[in-house]
Amino acid sequence: MENYNFLFHDLSIFKNFNLHMLVNDFLMAIFFLLAGLEIKHEVLHGNLSSVKKATFPVIAACGGVIVPAIIFFYFNYKTKFINGIGVPISTDIAFAVGIFMLLKNKLNPSLKVFLLSLAVVDDLISIIVIGIAYSSNLNLVGIIGAVVVLSILMFMNKVLKINKSYLYLMVGAALWYFVYISGVHSTISGVLLSLAIPSKAYKGDVSVLDKLLDKLGPLCNYFILPLFAFSNTAINLNVSLDYGQVDKMMLGIMVGLVLGKPVGIMLFTYIGTKLHLTEKPKDCRWISLLEVSMLAGIGFTMSIFVAEIAFEGSSQLIDVAKISILMAAVLSASLTYMTITLKPVLSKSGVLKYLHSGGNRIRQ
Repeated sequence: MENYNFLFHDLSIFKNFNLHMLVNDFLMAIFFLLAGLEIKHEVLHGNLSSVKKATFPVIAACGGVIVPAIIFFYFNYKTKFINGIGVPISTDIAFAVGIFMLLKNKLNPSLKVFLLSLAVVDDLISIIVIGIAYSSNLNLVGIIGAVVVLSILMFMNKVLKINKSYLYLMVGAALWYFVYISGVHSTISGVLLSLAIPSKAYKGDVSVLDKLLDKLGPLCNYFILPLFAFSNTAINLNVSLDYGQVDKMMLGIMVGLVLGKPVGIMLFTYIGTKLHLTEKPKDCRWISLLEVSMLAGIGFTMSIFVAEIAFEGSSQLIDVAKISILMAAVLSASLTYMTITLKPVLSKSGVLKYLHSGGNRIRQ
């Protein structure tokens, strides 16, 4: 870990602000701005733009959050690890979709959109959890300042109809500062800024939302996320820690991600279709949905980010959480591949027919 010590040296710009915090608090705010813009785009134009399109991935995402949270709560009720309940609820969009693309010839291609939509909603829920559960010592001056700056941004959009992305980013930097000192986690500033970004093109130009999606996508994927991984995934395996004391936390994270995610997604979507609250895509079989649901157990970036916040001040617990998250990611990807490999065998044996039809013959 000594090679990473420079990440924790204080910068003179802010008291107690170091390069590690620069990555986690400032650069990740840019990532959350991109996440907010993607959610906004999906709500306005994409797979969340209508009730019919949105219900299936939204219900799936809710199941993929609630069941892992219940599992973690079960293992860690009345323990000092309960604050980590937000760790197993997250899905890493980039890694989950990346594994999907590696296996795309063996998976139902139409479910890529489902996985993307599910992960977007999952991110939204994670953002809300971070904003509510992991914010403390609220500063009234910071909150008022953030509200004022956000109002200015809305005025720039709705009244002045400004279509210059750099102006929103400049004022957005002030928003980040006030959110940072407010006690609310500073990454929430990225989501707030996304709310004020114009989604309509003024004067026949491309909208600021589309401009920023094009610019921030490569920046986040090729710089911010790798830098985050570099500064946060280093694990000290030489910690003097009795793993028997943290087994419940590890089980809560691993079982929550590896089993809780797919079980929650499958259970909620199945109940939703039975109650006619949603409709399963016609070209999708339940076994295909299960394969993709397993990929949702790859929490990686988002889960590690939440772990850094939840267990702040305890490098040992953060290391244990990272080990659990990485193991869960490997297991989730491996189980997905195993299910794909075994599917022909199960199909020949008639097991899949039985699962698909059940007693009520689920309509394919």
